[in-house]
Amino acid sequence: MDNTCIFTSKRKRILLLLITIVDTISLFIYNLTVRLYALGIAIASAVNNKAKLWIEGRQQPLPSFNKQAGEKVIWFHCASLGEFEQARPLLEKIKQQYPDCKIALTFFSPSGYEVRKSYTLADIVAYLPLDTPENAKRFINYLQPDLALFVKYEFWYHHLAELNNRQITIVLFSSIFRPGQVFFKWYGQLYRKMLSFYSHIFVQNEESAQLLQSINIPATIANDTRFDRVKEIADNRKQYPFVEAFKDNSKLLIAGSTWQRDEELILECIANNVLPGYKYIIAPHNINNDRIEQLLVLLKGRGVKFSDLKTEAAADADVLIIDNIGRLAALYSYADMVYVGGGFNTSVHNVLEPAVYGVPLLFGPNHTKSAEAIELVKQKGAFVINNYAQLLAMLNQLTANQQVYTRAADVTRLYVSKKTGGTEVIFNTIAPLIKV
Repeated sequence: MDNTCIFTSKRKRILLLLITIVDTISLFIYNLTVRLYALGIAIASAVNNKAKLWIEGRQQPLPSFNKQAGEKVIWFHCASLGEFEQARPLLEKIKQQYPDCKIALTFFSPSGYEVRKSYTLADIVAYLPLDTPENAKRFINYLQPDLALFVKYEFWYHHLAELNNRQITIVLFSSIFRPGQVFFKWYGQLYRKMLSFYSHIFVQNEESAQLLQSINIPATIANDTRFDRVKEIADNRKQYPFVEAFKDNSKLLIAGSTWQRDEELILECIANNVLPGYKYIIAPHNINNDRIEQLLVLLKGRGVKFSDLKTEAAADADVLIIDNIGRLAALYSYADMVYVGGGFNTSVHNVLEPAVYGVPLLFGPNHTKSAEAIELVKQKGAFVINNYAQLLAMLNQLTANQQVYTRAADVTRLYVSKKTGGTEVIFNTIAPLIKV
């Protein structure tokens, strides 16, 4: 026998052995990390309400859910509320086209589950169990899904492996990948294996598709389904007559999903009358009664809470403080400019909800986790603010130079309209799997 062949064969065996060892170690570390995470949440639950909900939610018995002969069960899994908003256009289209199929909706985080646990189009809403082999088998036996649809960044090894072992189609959609992620590291074999469990992956951009191609994972480009969602919200937005009365003949700047640093900047603008002829709406990210009362004190009688606003007195206020949730996306339709909060914390919040209405956007420096924010800044539809002086200068430019304002407004409007349609692309691919 050729010595070269013997040597090559030996190298292959050694390589396979090394891969097996690395897989075993990686899975051990993964399982340990999952359990340590659960332990950390359990400890934190003594003082943290969100952690407490995470624990208690998974201790509740699952509701009755029986799959009848001939029924199709479609399972959507979302990490939290933001991912649910991405899933919603596709979920609702499936339910519209195939009303007899059953929808199972799961969340990892309480911030998604608590808000959407009564979502009417889902036959069951539940927490995803902790990712162990036993839990995965038990939960998939319970759901008996025909199709599993995971949103954006969901990689739970044992649930994916169990679905794959049962030859159940798994689709990942609205995903986005970056070079620094573990999938593309030498030690990322376990996560590359998770990617291979997916029957189909829809990515948001060409870069993501090329990254996956570099590790031999095929992908299809489809626009982020959030664009379809914000378009739908805009097309069916609720009208608020007393907000219209509040705005009256003024222009309006809305500061949405704000944190304290964002609010400090906006309050300074208000105190210094930076925008003559403008009124303001401030919608804090966290609805905290103490903070809202503090804002009202700082506004020195110029502010009013949304819950206290009456149509006949609306025009007398200068600043409206939103003290309830679920209204901001529709309220953006009244804005002439929008400041999006979060850019001085971990990351800027949703920029698509205001962008759909074609208004200039401003936000703080921490925006690099948002692909939309980055693109809008490049196209000069959005502007990054590092401090009050920069905010002042940008507001002056937008109000003094109609060309700058109009260009920014056109950019945001066109940006959203050009990126709708992802839901249709994904639906057309999976529809044959749903037909009975």
